[in-house]
Amino acid sequence: MAYIETTPPERAKGRLASLYEAAVKRAGRVYEILRVQSPNPAALEASMALYTTVMHGPSPLTRVEREAIAVVVSRANDCFY
Repeated sequence: MAYIETTPPERAKGRLASLYEAAVKRAGRVYEILRVQSPNPAALEASMALYTTVMHGPSPLTRVEREAIAVVVSRANDCFY
């Protein structure tokens, strides 16, 4: 299994610390999916921008429908969150 060295919130600095702080404000904690991207804060920021657009931006789908799709796709990929 591959291993990615991540930065825990208490050791984050600069841009990464800001992204982690935003995650805590939004979700109450820093989930592992964010930590795994910590070696590249620019990629993490882009990933969060995409997520925010897809899940919260204008769409003909409701938020519940979007979440349901995310759950089904995650399950199909054996990715539990």
